[in-house]
Amino acid sequence: MAHPKADGNEPPKAPAPPSVNPAPLAPPVITVSGVVAEAPAPVAPPPPAPPKPAAPEVLPPVSFVPQPVTALPGELPGARVEGPAAVALRDAREPAPAGILVIDIGGTKVKMLAKGQTEPRKVPSGKQFTPAKLVEAIRLLPGDWEYDAISIGYPGQVGAHGPRSEPGNLGPGWVGFDFSAALDKPVKIINDAVMQALGSYDGGRMLFLGLGTGLGSALIAGQVIVPLELGRLRYDDDRMLGEVLGRRGLEAIGRRSWRRAVTATITTMMHAFLADYVVIGGGNAKMVKELPPGVRLGNNLTAFRGGYRLWGVEDVWVMASPGGETPEPTAQEALRVV
Repeated sequence: MAHPKADGNEPPKAPAPPSVNPAPLAPPVITVSGVVAEAPAPVAPPPPAPPKPAAPEVLPPVSFVPQPVTALPGELPGARVEGPAAVALRDAREPAPAGILVIDIGGTKVKMLAKGQTEPRKVPSGKQFTPAKLVEAIRLLPGDWEYDAISIGYPGQVGAHGPRSEPGNLGPGWVGFDFSAALDKPVKIINDAVMQALGSYDGGRMLFLGLGTGLGSALIAGQVIVPLELGRLRYDDDRMLGEVLGRRGLEAIGRRSWRRAVTATITTMMHAFLADYVVIGGGNAKMVKELPPGVRLGNNLTAFRGGYRLWGVEDVWVMASPGGETPEPTAQEALRVV
C-alpha cells in the first residue's frame, strides 16, 4: 500500500518513537481469515517438584563399650552382658545357643563349666592326654548339665579348621581331629589365652598375659582380637620369654627373680603395644604380688566367660555337626579374630 504524499517533495515523517516506559499493552489479538480472537493466555510454569526425602541416617557400628555386668539367678557372674556391649558380642542374624559348655584345656588339668553352673569340673591332663581322652571326659564329666554347643580353649595355635600345631604339654593327635563329629555338637575352638582375654575384656586396648605352663598372650584393640605368641620372644641370649615366665622358669629361678622378670615384661609390653591396661591371668597369676599401674589380675572364671562370649564372635570357625556344612567365616562389625 502506497503512502499518501505530503506537500512538496518531502518524504513522509517517521512515526514518533515509543516512550521510554510504555504503558502495558493489552493482550495481543490474532486475525485469522477476518476472525478476531484473543491470544491464548500464557501457560503457568509447573509447580516445583517436592523435595526428595532425606537419605536415611547411617548409624556407625556399635563399639564395645564396657557396661555393668549382671547375672541371672544360677548364672556365672559376668557371663551375661547387657547394653550396647551385647550387640557387639552377639551375632544379630542367629542368636547364641542357650546352653554352652566351655572347656579350658591346660597343661596339667582340664576344666569345664556349663552356662548357668557355678562350680567347674576338672580332670587331669598331661603328656598322655589325647583328643580321644578329652572326648571321653566331655561325655562323662558334665553329667546332668544341659548344653547345645561347645567352646574349647586350646593351648596352642588355632586356625580356621581347629588346632594347627600340636601342644608341647599334651599327647598327640590334635591337628585335624573332628571334635564336632565326635561330640555330635557344634564346636568352636580358640587359643586358650585368647579365650581368657575375651572373658577379661572391658573395652579399649587390652593386652592379656597368661602365666601358666607357658606364656599365653593376646591383644584386643577396639573390635579386633589379635592372638599373639610373645613367649617366643628372646628374654636373653639363651632363653625365650616363655621359658622364663612359664612354670619351669618359676621353678628354675625362684619366685623373687621370677616376679622381677614378670614385672619388667609387663611394663615393657604395655608400652610396646600402647595398651590402656594389662590383664594377668593363668594359674601362676596369683604368684604376682605387686602390680604396676594399669595392670590387674584376671579372675579364674574369666576363661569360661570368654567361652560364652565366643558364640557372639561370628568369624570364629564353627566346626559343623555331622551332616552339616560349615560356611567360611565372615567379618562383622562385632569382635573378630584375625
